[in-house]
Amino acid sequence: MFPGGMWKDTPRDRIQHIAGNVWLHIHPPKIRPHALKWTYTWSLGGVSFLLFLILTVTGVLLMFYYRPTVLHAYHDMKDLEFAVSFGIFLRNLHRWAAHAMVITVILHMMRVFLTASYKTPREFNWSVGVALLVLTLLLSFTGYLLPWDQLAMWAITVGTNMASAVPFLGAEGPFSFATINNDVRFFLLGGTMVGENALLRFYVLHCIGLPLIAGIFMIVHFWRIRKDGFSGPLVSPGVQEEKKDTWPNLINREYVATIVTLVVMILWSILVNAPLEEVANPNRTPNPAKAPWYFVGLQEILVYFDPWIAGVMIPGIIIFGLIAIPYIDPNPQGIGRYAFKERKFAITVYSIGIAMWFILIFIGLWTRGPNWAWYWPWESWDVHKPPPGKTINISSWIGGLLLIAYFIAGLIIPRRFFKNMGIVKYTVMMVMLLMMVGILLKIVLCLAFDVKYIFSLPQLNFNI
Repeated sequence: MFPGGMWKDTPRDRIQHIAGNVWLHIHPPKIRPHALKWTYTWSLGGVSFLLFLILTVTGVLLMFYYRPTVLHAYHDMKDLEFAVSFGIFLRNLHRWAAHAMVITVILHMMRVFLTASYKTPREFNWSVGVALLVLTLLLSFTGYLLPWDQLAMWAITVGTNMASAVPFLGAEGPFSFATINNDVRFFLLGGTMVGENALLRFYVLHCIGLPLIAGIFMIVHFWRIRKDGFSGPLVSPGVQEEKKDTWPNLINREYVATIVTLVVMILWSILVNAPLEEVANPNRTPNPAKAPWYFVGLQEILVYFDPWIAGVMIPGIIIFGLIAIPYIDPNPQGIGRYAFKERKFAITVYSIGIAMWFILIFIGLWTRGPNWAWYWPWESWDVHKPPPGKTINISSWIGGLLLIAYFIAGLIIPRRFFKNMGIVKYTVMMVMLLMMVGILLKIVLCLAFDVKYIFSLPQLNFNI
């Protein structure tokens, strides 16, 4: 039944074991010793895929006990908790694995960036990884509605309301020719509100549509890893070193990471139940209604920018900026290893961007209370806070001149530090950087000086 004959535990047999196994053949036969260190990859890529497999298995099992209708969805959640053997454990494991996958995919992308493993010849695979990050967020988001409780329905309501701000295609977006009956939000929900049609559409997307797309991208991602070569670094750059067999050195480490991840997820699912509030009620709005935690940073940005900027433009800039990184980074140093001294500028800018994102998530989760007012974590929400005072709008003429001066100075002054970059790469890099810094400056102006708009064209629904 099993090809290969007698196992002799020789280098040739070990290589054949890797090359002849459908799951292991994506590994190279040999690997550099330094890449075997736990602290190099942290096994984040493999753990992310393992969590996807856990979600697939538990998701299929949960489908036997779930009906995507407003009449039955919430009661099926209750049955899983009280009537189905191990039902609550399956739901817990599925819920926490989804959150864990979001976190590990983000951490995996951070690791790849910090080790410069996105550079030639891996630019395309980095872009595939960005697509997988977006798909991971969408998979978690579409699954958020399925329990059909208050938390789920209103989180999806907040999230999909951002879709109505899409330029041209959203009913509330700039330059729009759509109405609430035919815009992007209507397409997502199958109606004008979160109801039966939305539940069915999110169920199909969550269980069939998005997993199929994610699976295709994962296949391409793994294939390119094998074709592009592993980015494990040389211990001493420029010095040849003897590689080690992937089997058993790397495979053993992957097995250990798998076992540890399973143990942690099983224990966490036994000890901590997934949240389930009262049944969804469209006539009872929670205060505050918050998006899922990984999108609550965008909800916080709504305080400082118009909806189409916070919900469409800024996420689009983030995705475009991530994809552009390997194409605009000219530094040939530090590839395949943690080398801050060799990549100070790139790592500093990237770290600031990641820090900004998680700080916004922290603010949205733990410092925003009723009416989205600011409550410190130790303050009680029972204390009513008055609405914010009068805001300030800078004159459009002054604000426009300030924006022009900001971008011109930002493009011209640093040019001498990046003489080796072409004009196109330099312009893209600086525009991305200036936008990131501009978001931070606008947040500071709003929080410290109550400035709402720096530049405003209400006729075009364009307000910054």
